[in-house]
Amino acid sequence: MEREPNLDSEVLRERLDAVLQQIERNAAVTEAFVDKDRYRLYLCTLWSNLVLEPDQLGLEVNDLEQAFETISEKVKSVLGEDDPIRGAFRFISSPAGEREMNRAKLTRNHRDMLLYFSSMILDPDGHKKWIDQLKEQNPRIRPTDF
Repeated sequence: MEREPNLDSEVLRERLDAVLQQIERNAAVTEAFVDKDRYRLYLCTLWSNLVLEPDQLGLEVNDLEQAFETISEKVKSVLGEDDPIRGAFRFISSPAGEREMNRAKLTRNHRDMLLYFSSMILDPDGHKKWIDQLKEQNPRIRPTDF
């Protein structure tokens, strides 16, 4: 049974607008230009953190689908893609994404989190097989380890 979003869409938009404006400022090269690679990195970090801890923005799990749609609509104009969140995760999994993570000097944990979410979003079936293999190799692994 699908649950209704917890937050009013206007409240959700306001909360996400503040974060997305900060991301755009942080990725700005000049007032008129945004470093799209850096922006994608921040976008992937935002989405990963929202999924892991939606309560940081006062969201609940049932708000995530609406948040995904709201974020996608807001960032289309910056990235020029129809599916900007998935596009950002495709970028993270590319050689250019690897270079950007190096340039940003991401910690190993941050990098692993982004690659984990990239795998989960871009190839859910392959991701499930990979997790099942890890669990088979090490039965002590708990679902919370992922």
